[in-house]
Amino acid sequence: MSTKEKLILIEECMDLEEGTLKPEDNLADYEEWDSVTALSIIAMMDEQFHKVVSGGNLKEAKTVADILEMME
Repeated sequence: MSTKEKLILIEECMDLEEGTLKPEDNLADYEEWDSVTALSIIAMMDEQFHKVVSGGNLKEAKTVADILEMME
């Protein structure tokens, strides 16, 4: 899966328009980055990548790139 496709998945979880996010973006800069989004990301990671990501791991993510790394 390409980086662009992964960004689209994150944007869907955050309820953002396609093309909004860039890897270098700080998650804290988005008001959409909240606990509901975190749960959506955790569910998406399980469904799309068969990866278990804990809330603690996700809480450590500071940038979009950090989430992209978890998708590898």
